[in-house]
Amino acid sequence: MPTIVVDVMPKAELLDPQGKAVSGALSRLGKEAFTDVRIGKRFELTVEGEVTDEILAEAQRIADDILSNSVIEDVVGIEVVE
Repeated sequence: MPTIVVDVMPKAELLDPQGKAVSGALSRLGKEAFTDVRIGKRFELTVEGEVTDEILAEAQRIADDILSNSVIEDVVGIEVVE
């Protein structure tokens, strides 16, 4: 069964306290190659049958209306994984 993967991230202009905490931990562990960390959410929507354009459009509406908070988050990706 195919799966539609939706990735949601905090808006770039907003602070990401979780990402900042992880970034600080990496720095303390000597992992200096990584200068910034942002933490988001991943949703997997399983589909029975073929993923049509209509199903993808519905997934986009769900992502925009239910899975993300448009005030503080952006839907950054929707892809089909077979």
